[in-house]
Amino acid sequence: MDANKLLSQHGAGEKDFSGAILHQADLKNTDLSGINLCAADLSGADLSGARLRGCNLSRANLTDADLSGADLTGANLSEINLIGAELVNAKLERANLQKADLRSANLVNANMHQANLTEAELSGADLTKANLNYANLSDSNINEADTYNADLSKSKTTNQEINQTQHPTGIPHRWVSWAGSH
Repeated sequence: MDANKLLSQHGAGEKDFSGAILHQADLKNTDLSGINLCAADLSGADLSGARLRGCNLSRANLTDADLSGADLTGANLSEINLIGAELVNAKLERANLQKADLRSANLVNANMHQANLTEAELSGADLTKANLNYANLSDSNINEADTYNADLSKSKTTNQEINQTQHPTGIPHRWVSWAGSH
């Protein structure tokens, strides 16, 4: 399926595109709110600025996709593959990212207020200035992630330690009990 066909069918009211293959699709600045792209292949796709509020992208492959500035508020992103994805300034408020793979993802300035990141893989992710206020990070792996100036207040963890986060100078610093952990 190509992007034009998806947009045409979506414009006609179709919402279920589960399993669709949209490798490197150009869906920049589109409104796909409420769409079902469960288990779809959107690897390398351009979804920058897209509106995906309340969509279902569970088990989808978005490796190396560009979601910069995308609005994924309330989206189901459980078990999604976002390895190496660009999520700069993305809105992920109240999104379900349970068991999501975000290794080496760029989440600079992303808003993940109240997001569920239970058992998420965040090693090597750049969370600089990200808002993780009230996020659930229970059993997630955030080792080697860059959390410089990230807001982790009131976030829920399992008393884990954040190791070797990077300061812009490249000098590792350590966070040992996050503020607000409970």
